[in-house]
Amino acid sequence: MPIYEYECTACGVHEEVIQKFSDKPLTTCSKCSGKLHKLISQSSFHLKGSGWYVTDYTSNAKKSETAAKSDETKTTEKKKTENSNTTSAE
Repeated sequence: MPIYEYECTACGVHEEVIQKFSDKPLTTCSKCSGKLHKLISQSSFHLKGSGWYVTDYTSNAKKSETAAKSDETKTTEKKKTENSNTTSAE
């Protein structure tokens, strides 16, 4: 269950309350019975591990690109070698 933060508009007291998503928000301060409004706070939810970053998703694509490029360079080197062999044989 998430922790919600509220601030009283009358006395300025901050309250932290553990509530279900389905619970209605609090409206009155427990100290002075003033009006509460919900605060937006930093989430404690962190995405950790592999698969959460752009580099994790493109690793397979990069591998296939590098393999294709190395195949191209091998082919061009092979053609250059064949051309130089035929030129020297003449």
